[in-house]
Amino acid sequence: MPSSSAYAKVNGLEMYYEIHGADHADHEGGRPLVLLHGGVLTVDLTFAGVLPELANHRRVVAPELQGHGHTADIDRDISVAGLASDVVALLDELGVRQADFLGFSLGGLTALEIAVRCPERVGRLALAATMYTQEGVHEEVRVPDYSSPLLPSQADFQEMADAYAAVAPHPEHFQEFLAKTSAAAQAPLPWTADDLRGLQAPTLLVVGDSDFVRVEHAAEMQSLIPGAQLAVLPGTKHMTLMRRTSLLLPLLGEFFS
Repeated sequence: MPSSSAYAKVNGLEMYYEIHGADHADHEGGRPLVLLHGGVLTVDLTFAGVLPELANHRRVVAPELQGHGHTADIDRDISVAGLASDVVALLDELGVRQADFLGFSLGGLTALEIAVRCPERVGRLALAATMYTQEGVHEEVRVPDYSSPLLPSQADFQEMADAYAAVAPHPEHFQEFLAKTSAAAQAPLPWTADDLRGLQAPTLLVVGDSDFVRVEHAAEMQSLIPGAQLAVLPGTKHMTLMRRTSLLLPLLGEFFS
């Protein structure tokens, strides 16, 4: 359970966010940790396995992005640039000048955009299942072959639909929201190799060995980002990555400490 939850008015959104842990648990000059969930997911669906342990050691800020979870959609495309602008505006509202970030999938793209465009806002950066070009994604995911074992299962989609129905302000909009988020996830990405070479934040890249993102692409990102670390989790698909707590928590604990 979060320590608190609330809504902030940012960029035309009523953006839901949770605070976990205590203010005194911040470190590094008071930097909280911002968690950015995956597409069509919620804070709980993405981070339930790791959040309690992460919040033991510091304050965690976990928003739900445009149209996701408790945050109602608005008449605006979902885009990585827009999501990043929303998160920065939320941090402004909360008086957070700089934070560490852990982003998964669409949340990782959002965190990467913040690190590229607003480097002064990012302390440490952990990107899970995150690519910098669409070519970094397996072909069978980019052009969905619905028989591919890499893709979410029917049970995964049902879990997403159930979570949306439980908390969304307009639960009847799920199919429309799903289409809008899928378009955002497949849109061209705005970064170059030079953008990655220019990243200033210490960076940890995490992928599953059977993820949406090709392991070779993650290795390329590691070679581009100065001093980046790369962890490839064995026996791990996209939808199970953030649930691999026995592997993830030691990695994240060491990186963020």
